[in-house]
Amino acid sequence: MRQIGNTLKVSLLALAISGCAVTSQPIERSESEQRAKADLAAMFKDQEPLSGPLTLHEAMARAVKYNLEARLKVMEEAVAQRQLDLARFDMLPRIAAEAGYAGRNNVSASSSRSVRTGTQSLEPSTSQDRDREVADLTMVWNVLDFGVAYVSAKQQADQRLIVQERRRKVLHTIIQDVRSAYWRALAAERLLTQIDTLMARVDEARANSERMSEQRIGDPVQALSYQRALIEATRQLEEQRRALSLAKTELATLINLPLGTEVQLAEAQGDYPVPELKIDLPTLEQEALASRPELREQDYQARISAAETRKAMLRLLPGLEFSAGGHYDSNSFLVNQSWADYGVKITWNLFNVMSAPAAIDVAKAGEQVASARRQAMSMAVLAQLYVANANYQEALRQFQTSQQLAGLDERIGEQLRNRYQANGIGELELIQGELNTLQARLRRDLAYAELRNAYGQVFASVGLDPLPSQVQSDRLEDIASALAAREARWEQGDIRPQ
Repeated sequence: MRQIGNTLKVSLLALAISGCAVTSQPIERSESEQRAKADLAAMFKDQEPLSGPLTLHEAMARAVKYNLEARLKVMEEAVAQRQLDLARFDMLPRIAAEAGYAGRNNVSASSSRSVRTGTQSLEPSTSQDRDREVADLTMVWNVLDFGVAYVSAKQQADQRLIVQERRRKVLHTIIQDVRSAYWRALAAERLLTQIDTLMARVDEARANSERMSEQRIGDPVQALSYQRALIEATRQLEEQRRALSLAKTELATLINLPLGTEVQLAEAQGDYPVPELKIDLPTLEQEALASRPELREQDYQARISAAETRKAMLRLLPGLEFSAGGHYDSNSFLVNQSWADYGVKITWNLFNVMSAPAAIDVAKAGEQVASARRQAMSMAVLAQLYVANANYQEALRQFQTSQQLAGLDERIGEQLRNRYQANGIGELELIQGELNTLQARLRRDLAYAELRNAYGQVFASVGLDPLPSQVQSDRLEDIASALAAREARWEQGDIRPQ
């Protein structure tokens, strides 16, 4: 019987343990498909459709308003604001409310015994009902906890400002990425049609040459060499086309257009207007050290570290605690079934006194680390500014050289076409000349895209905000106008914050 009882106990224990086991079921395919449809609908929801050729600043405005990474930073800022609101509640008194029912299966009775003689001095008696209702409302407020919570709330406010600076950084990066992708996409739009036309001509010339080879017309070695040269020209054109074909896809991703959307870009005013940097480096240095989001974030981190030192010092002090409460007990033996109490007391955790010097040292070390990190980052920011300026100057020289070469190749191409029409040269020489002209145009347009990108990178490395603090509305037209106005001010040499 005992063995049967032990077996029963083990079985019950195993059953209880297996009942507490946690399992997870794989997500069904249908759920993933529904999630994919919902995400696709949410990604492009409530977006203004394209209404014409897309300008640079309209593309930037779409990125500001619709880019998913920018949206994420806005949500993170909202979460930080709610965390700040929550931290403020820590400064309020603690209020606890309780209400309930208490009962027992017998009477709560007791008697007394003499400590001298050990004999019972009072017969058993009770002063409490077996069943009763109780309620309490108690408020406790500790002055020291209020001080620590106040400093913590200030730290949370600085954390929210840090999120704002990170959002600024994301906005700067997105604007710069859109600038780079837009100019490369514009170069692609200019040249892809020319590449396709030339590739069609090359394919036609190859087909004619192959037919002549099949008919055994002309020297076979010369015909094969001719076909090889055409295939080599095709390979070069395909490489150029591949380099350009993804530019619009990258731009569509940045401005959150559905991939595959046909986008027509607006031509820039003038052929290739050259941006000029009208601000000296010392002015840009000063502005970079004052405006870069990374450095402003470190300023807030330094304030948070200093606040941590103050919290460590506050914990050295004794706490003054005020308490007040209201109580109710339905016990019929009580003379007063409801009452209020209050009190004041001093609390002091003596272990805090022992650990406080180490905590203060740690907090001060954090301040020193924050200061050293800010100085190191300041040097990195200045280096980025000088690199951006050097890249701009180099990009300017490369564009000027590419523009000169493109002009020469176009003149050579014109001469080759004249000679071909006069039967002075063959089709292969003309195709090779047109290929050289096309490559020169490609290098020129890509050099111009790099010049515009390097020019914008100078202002991005300074940390200038592409948008003012207040925009007329969140309509794309107003955002684009604000972006264009701010950039026009920079081009005139005015980088004062507004």
